Amino acid sequence: MPLWYEGTWRFSAPPVDTAVPQLRHAVRDLVRRQRAPLTDDLLDGLLLIVSELVTNSVRHAALLSPEVGVEVTLGASWVRIAVEDSHPYRPKALEADPDRQHTGGRGLLLVKAVTAEAGGVCDVEQTSSGGKVIWAALPLPGTCGGEPLPGPPAV
Repeated sequence: MPLWYEGTWRFSAPPVDTAVPQLRHAVRDLVRRQRAPLTDDLLDGLLLIVSELVTNSVRHAALLSPEVGVEVTLGASWVRIAVEDSHPYRPKALEADPDRQHTGGRGLLLVKAVTAEAGGVCDVEQTSSGGKVIWAALPLPGTCGGEPLPGPPAV
């Protein structure tokens, strides 16, 4: 029997700068409304992931994407966030380089670090329409962990 907070929700917005806080707030409000068992630290990490991935879509995929989609899935023992756009390029996380003059380009590296610190998994997948979805699944604290962390979302 599903728990009260389980389910999948999808939000979308045009690929403009205002989409970042709009989608982050939508995810935050959803998690609170569902009363999902996330600690403040886990929620902060989840919202940082949303911000970084949506920012990347807005900056790098806007020309080919009429919208940025965010899917949130709350399972019994995990939460998965997925950000989808229509750009076919599958980004790779840049390594931290203290000698680099440019400070950008580390969003995916940050997403991977936050995900790993939480004990989760993340990946980049191609969609059936030729775009991409970047997803991260994080375990919920205090759950028995009876179900494995999920793989890529259904797109």
